Amino acid sequence: MKSIILFTVLLICAKYGLNQKELTLEKSIIGYDLYPSTVKQLGWLSDVDKYFYATDTSILIKTADCVIDYEILISDLDKNKGIVPQVISLSDQWIVYRVGSQIVKKMYRATNEMTKAALVLSFPKQAQHIKYCKENFSVAYTVKNNLFVATTIDSMIPITSNEDENIISGQAIHRYEFGISEGIFWSPDGSKLAFYQKNETDVADYPLLNINETPGALKTVKYPMAGQKSEYGKVGLYDIETKKLSYLSTTGKDDAYLTNLTWGPNNQKIYLAQVNREQNEMLLNQYDAKSGLHTESLVYLKNDKWVEPEYPLYFNPVNDKEFIWVSEHNGFMELYTFDLNKMKYSKLSNLKQYKSIRKGKKTFLGGKGFPITSVIGYNNTGTHFYFMATGIDPKNNLGYRVNVKNGKINLLTSEEGIHNCKVSSSGSYITDVYSSLGSDTKTDVINVNTTDVVNIHASANSLKEYNIGETVFTTHKSVDGFDLHGRLIYPAQFDSTIKHPVLVYVYGGPHAQLVKNNWLGGASLWMHWMANQGYVVYTIDGRGSANRGFKFESVIHRKLGEKEMEDQLVGVEYLKTLPYVDSNRLAVHGWSFGGFMTTSLMLKHPNVFTTGVAGGPVMDWKWYEVMYGERYMDTPDENPEGYKQTSTLNYVKNLKGKLLTIHGTVDDVVVMQHNLAFIKACIDNGVQTDFFPYPMHPHNVRGKDRVHLMTKVLNYVLDHNK
Repeated sequence: MKSIILFTVLLICAKYGLNQKELTLEKSIIGYDLYPSTVKQLGWLSDVDKYFYATDTSILIKTADCVIDYEILISDLDKNKGIVPQVISLSDQWIVYRVGSQIVKKMYRATNEMTKAALVLSFPKQAQHIKYCKENFSVAYTVKNNLFVATTIDSMIPITSNEDENIISGQAIHRYEFGISEGIFWSPDGSKLAFYQKNETDVADYPLLNINETPGALKTVKYPMAGQKSEYGKVGLYDIETKKLSYLSTTGKDDAYLTNLTWGPNNQKIYLAQVNREQNEMLLNQYDAKSGLHTESLVYLKNDKWVEPEYPLYFNPVNDKEFIWVSEHNGFMELYTFDLNKMKYSKLSNLKQYKSIRKGKKTFLGGKGFPITSVIGYNNTGTHFYFMATGIDPKNNLGYRVNVKNGKINLLTSEEGIHNCKVSSSGSYITDVYSSLGSDTKTDVINVNTTDVVNIHASANSLKEYNIGETVFTTHKSVDGFDLHGRLIYPAQFDSTIKHPVLVYVYGGPHAQLVKNNWLGGASLWMHWMANQGYVVYTIDGRGSANRGFKFESVIHRKLGEKEMEDQLVGVEYLKTLPYVDSNRLAVHGWSFGGFMTTSLMLKHPNVFTTGVAGGPVMDWKWYEVMYGERYMDTPDENPEGYKQTSTLNYVKNLKGKLLTIHGTVDDVVVMQHNLAFIKACIDNGVQTDFFPYPMHPHNVRGKDRVHLMTKVLNYVLDHNK
């Protein structure tokens, strides 16, 4: 009898998690051991089908069939404070790695033993934006606002020497919009260097207070607000041998946007997408790399909402006249092939000269259109091109390859989920790091020709000892018929017979997707802590969010927040149909665009939510940056009614529930003027609200202080959503 009782108790404990640990809020935020483990520095060798990754003691090189080919011991390599060196380049003969401010090369194949480390390059410790070139063993980098190159140990050759700190070289320009992530571009043979340069002389200075000095000191940053003067971009060219510096002769106005910079494969041409300040027209231009002169305009695009090129050109490795370009002009981000020998340069409009890899079809793979999410590249024979795309379920991110001659597309990743793939030099293999709502992270090597899969790493269930509730996906319809995908997180001991309060977590803006088919469904662990306080935590990706195509996203043009809120309310109506939801106890929280959405929902739909917490919120779009703000709202002069209707300052009288707004005091993305102006409007209108600053934090609160932040946010919800 005792055995039966004991067995029954164990079954109950197993079912309800009574023998498991409770997830603390602090652990959910800084408990990095709770996240799935991954393979470190995973990559392919540059010249053979072998891959490598780092362990704590070595760099392992394995053949494509996952057999160890060589082990380079970390003990033989220099260490920097115990950190595994960063592999920069690895061939079948040598390894180049970075340790601190040094770049080291070692041969390992000739004698089957590592030779003594050869210090190749060194650069100042204060160097930033470091870009190594393996073709000439040189490195370009920036120090403050200038660009330098090192070709030998301790060399420091200045490419620019501007004393005016408003002129900045070698860094990303246009505030990282238009797919820009870097500012230094080596030519394919390493003989030349192209770089972005921006002149911020006419951009307004914005003051940020440093409280760590006595007395407090002002630090100014350049911040171009909507409708005001912006930065002026240029592209510099530097010849390593002649040491000659020149600039591309770009066309159009000084405040046009220059992006998607690409070197031609023969080092003779540079390609650049140029977008006008209004962001409704784009030219894809070709330039002579020697003279810097504009030679041809290959593509012209125009859209009455916006044009946003985000990808460089991808040249075929065996045909320097053929390239692939990624464009959203037909509604979804798609691939197009170009043959420079057959291009007509006279009158180019509406991309009539495009040959779609999808053979002119508007949709493919199941008959439904969906976007490419990222590009992997060609194989070394130029027969196939590899990319990532959502597939017909936008919660996924899957690996594909396409035959560039006949347009045949193959799905390379068989399992649903979020995948991150890298391709070997021959294109015969890919590494695939992935997870799904139902699985932890796995890493496979896939033979794309035979579809054979070898697993090289599977993370253990890092949450198996903790009480974690169920996560489920939901789907709803927008008013205009689009599928809207949501995510529900339940308490670990969920009781469907009682009413639960709800926290809606929202972002809602462009270039973001919260509901994904990966580990925990894309949710943060703190959401599970909140669920275990008796809450249901809900998120829905509405119109305007990423990876759904141009029509889904562009409906927000000139009226940010309107359609996005409409879709959030679709989610609210769904919640109200659930018998276990207390529809009188709904709270909402979001950050940045999500802070704008939180505040807007509290003010424009005051009877829906009892409580809101808005972090780093945009309160009035006239105070947001030019590049992002004008794309979606145009300028305040062009769209005065839109700016008026979207400004939260005009609706403060509507506030009924409890609202806490939070801001980092040195936020240079959404400047604190937004929050302070909102509080001033509340004071002017006799409206009580709550505010909490995080001194000396930028746009978000990181590190140990994030525990304080999320405690503040969630306690506010728990205290007031009653």
